[in-house]
Amino acid sequence: MSGAGWGTYAVRDSATMLRRLLRRMARYPSMTLVLIGQPLLFLLLFVYVFGGTVGAGLPGAPKAQTGGRGDYLTFITPGILMMAVASVSISTAVSVSTDMTNGIIDRFRTMAIAKVSVLTGHVLGAVIQTALALTAVFAVAFPLGLETAASLTQWCGLVGLLGLVSFAMTWFTVALGLASPNPETASNWPMIFVLLPFVGSGFVPVESMPAGLRWFAEHQPFTPIMDSFRGLLAGTPDGSDALQAIGWCAVIGSGGYLWARRLYRTHAAR
Repeated sequence: MSGAGWGTYAVRDSATMLRRLLRRMARYPSMTLVLIGQPLLFLLLFVYVFGGTVGAGLPGAPKAQTGGRGDYLTFITPGILMMAVASVSISTAVSVSTDMTNGIIDRFRTMAIAKVSVLTGHVLGAVIQTALALTAVFAVAFPLGLETAASLTQWCGLVGLLGLVSFAMTWFTVALGLASPNPETASNWPMIFVLLPFVGSGFVPVESMPAGLRWFAEHQPFTPIMDSFRGLLAGTPDGSDALQAIGWCAVIGSGGYLWARRLYRTHAAR
């Protein structure tokens, strides 16, 4: 088969696998609602329970409690966006692990389909779920008082970076799902991604942390990503943060893709 012909089959089969994932989402809407609801719950919790006090202590924030809450909403929204991406990654790992352990992959192996389409379907489905979760975050954050000075170009940059982060995280969690012996393990391994925003710049400035924790927060991958989100929303993007964010996405995404491909080929060769 020619390269063009193989590419056509791969695209067609990937679309078929994507439809399979979308039908699963429609059949079990509770999973999607949980994925969307978790970051929204954290958003409301932190804004209304901690926002007045913590927000008033942010650099340059007004001391009035209501003003502090509004400033804190603007500050933590990038962390909530990162949590939304991480929440979907857990579902992706579980979905992949379920496919690997319930025998469906063995059925696919006997069919004349492009091997790459199985994983590609999971990735595209996860990106769609992530887009829904991120849209829900903005849909709630703006009525709560989220302020932004981003231009159209900066909004495009934010959307592009969110898409890049989602794509990179998804490939890495696909690999985690393939490496997990069962769906239960697959649901636990990606939890680190949900926790990392808390030990980064997601909810408090890293300058307020103790020395050792501050060093970790400054050098972990999510901090420059969240700082890039924050800069783009504020209309004052930082080129250094953006380069670090893109670099981390490239490392995470390419590493996850190569790992996932190796694990899938190993499984298919059994």
